[in-house]
Amino acid sequence: MADDAEKTEAPSSKKIQKAREEGSVSKSPELVGFIGLVVSFVVLFVIFPFWVSEFKKLYIQSVNLFSLDFTEMNVYGLALMGFKVLAITTLPFFAALVVAGVIGNVAQIGFLLSFKVLTPKLEKIDPIKGMKNVFSLKKLLDGILITLKVAIAFIVAFFIFLGFLKDLPGISRSNLYVQTHWFYDKALILIGVLLFIFLVMAVIDFLVKRYQYIKSLKMSKQEVKDEFKQQEGNQEVKAKIRQLMMKNAMSKMMAAIPTANVVVTNPTHYAVALRFDGDKDPAPIVVAKGIDNLAIRIKGIAREHDIEIIENPPLARELYRVVDVSRTIPPTMFEAVVVLFHEVAKLEQAKGKVPNFMKNIKKKH
Repeated sequence: MADDAEKTEAPSSKKIQKAREEGSVSKSPELVGFIGLVVSFVVLFVIFPFWVSEFKKLYIQSVNLFSLDFTEMNVYGLALMGFKVLAITTLPFFAALVVAGVIGNVAQIGFLLSFKVLTPKLEKIDPIKGMKNVFSLKKLLDGILITLKVAIAFIVAFFIFLGFLKDLPGISRSNLYVQTHWFYDKALILIGVLLFIFLVMAVIDFLVKRYQYIKSLKMSKQEVKDEFKQQEGNQEVKAKIRQLMMKNAMSKMMAAIPTANVVVTNPTHYAVALRFDGDKDPAPIVVAKGIDNLAIRIKGIAREHDIEIIENPPLARELYRVVDVSRTIPPTMFEAVVVLFHEVAKLEQAKGKVPNFMKNIKKKH
């Protein structure tokens, strides 16, 4: 029992899907943040000239205002232009960040829309559990990891910056154009190194979060067995259902034997009961078939109802092999069955009976 209680089994696809529907997924905020950071730098370099152009226009407009009277309309126009410049310069940046956040999440978990996360739960507002979550070991470890990541990034950036200091004496004596390009090149180097560090951290965080997520969904052996029973159904119940279905089918087959015109046998191992009603049947139909003990029972019922029993081993074996119960015989066997029914007709005529099925066979075929 102790072993079964231990969650040692990998989670099934059903459990993962159920957790996903409830909004529980493996997601790394570090990876989303890294993608947002990369997009931020790309957008910044792309739209920076546009920012310069717009702020230049705003500056010129502000300078021109000094040559005008400070009327309410002029101040209002300058403020409106300032809000316009702020909007058109910041909205593309924030829109790109939103898109980056969506891409970062979809790339990890796919498209997921779950409303169960929004369902209010009493345990979420439990202050005791809330305090436990705040001061939990997991929160402490997360805080230590964040501090460690920031420290690593700061230390690396600090040493890179120290390497740049040796160029300062020469750059300080250069013109503004050279200084600007030097600063631009060094900034790119620093950004590239930091992005690489953040990428490594994001990948590690993603793998750790994935491991923790799978571990949290692990199942015990008993849970695996219970889920298998739910998916496949209780094997004992299914076996019982199959037994009942077979019993019902057997009862139905035995009840149909009295409607047969003839039983063709092997003679001992096979027995196949055939019926042909010209008003209902398009061709002779196998109403029952069986081997060994079942064949004996079929012949016994046939004798009770005075149904002809004819030995024809090849035909009996072929009918048993090819034709299912309640199915008509195939066209390839019709000629042999007609011969059989002719023999039945002779036997019944000898007993003073009038076999009506022969004219029906001729009529149908």
